[in-house]
Amino acid sequence: MRHSLRLARVLGAGVLAALTLATSRPASADDLVGFPTIYETRDEDTLPDIARRFDLGYVEIRTANPDIDPWLPGAGKWLTLPTQHIIPQATRRGIVINLPELRLYYFAANGQVSTFPIGIGGEGKETPLGTTKIRAKRIHPTWVPTASEHAEDPNLPQSIGPGPDNPMGELALYLAWSGYAIHGTNKPFSIGRRDSHGCIRLYPADIDALFSMVKEGTPVTVVNEPIKAGWSNDELYIEVHPYESDADAIETVGKAQTEETIDVDDMIVRVAGDAVGRIDWTAVDHAKRERSGIPVQVTLPASSSPMP
Repeated sequence: MRHSLRLARVLGAGVLAALTLATSRPASADDLVGFPTIYETRDEDTLPDIARRFDLGYVEIRTANPDIDPWLPGAGKWLTLPTQHIIPQATRRGIVINLPELRLYYFAANGQVSTFPIGIGGEGKETPLGTTKIRAKRIHPTWVPTASEHAEDPNLPQSIGPGPDNPMGELALYLAWSGYAIHGTNKPFSIGRRDSHGCIRLYPADIDALFSMVKEGTPVTVVNEPIKAGWSNDELYIEVHPYESDADAIETVGKAQTEETIDVDDMIVRVAGDAVGRIDWTAVDHAKRERSGIPVQVTLPASSSPMP
């Protein structure tokens, strides 16, 4: 059975008749979190506004809707919102960050998984891969620019305390990696972009939620998975994202500049296992070409499977 499609539509005088999106689900239930959503635009909408309203990042909403003008989409356009995600292939414990999709996953002890869009490091200042942990939690952190930030902008102060000018926002989770943290921001428009010096940024509401759930010592794993695959209700899905390095091009021109097709065939065969005969390879090829970041079902009904 496919997940039911969630519909968000504008009624009357700008009233958003949207469902409450489920963004968490027991991690043991299946490999998908959230539900698909389509949305009809209003005159005053912009893609950044819609992204924040639905807890999405800018690059991911643009990737899913490459032909929509981000600043003047116009009324009556139907958008596909990437509000459903395949859980990354990493240990489901603590925090998992997948750089190509600019998204963070948190796995609670009770089995619930929550996910949030993030901002990450830009070119030459990339967020590192690997495993670390939450070293400390701070309310109203003080931002201390690094030597590289001072070299880039000599006019920066030695530090900025709590307040609206603090780039770290109101809350910070410091990592055991020196100089890196998961924190809020005073620039919400940077979420879903590669715009930091390596730290991981969240919307103010999202860092508030994550901060309340996370303890010091929580493990943090940062991965690079442009391709994800997972099962839900006995159907196999794949989710193909552009490469992390494509994010800047998507932000400016709406489409990835990398020409090569991401190869997912070996992963599909491995994850499908005994159900490999049910794979719809046409759907797989379409997902590889589109790289939309939207989960795509790639299994045929059992009765339609080709004979071995």
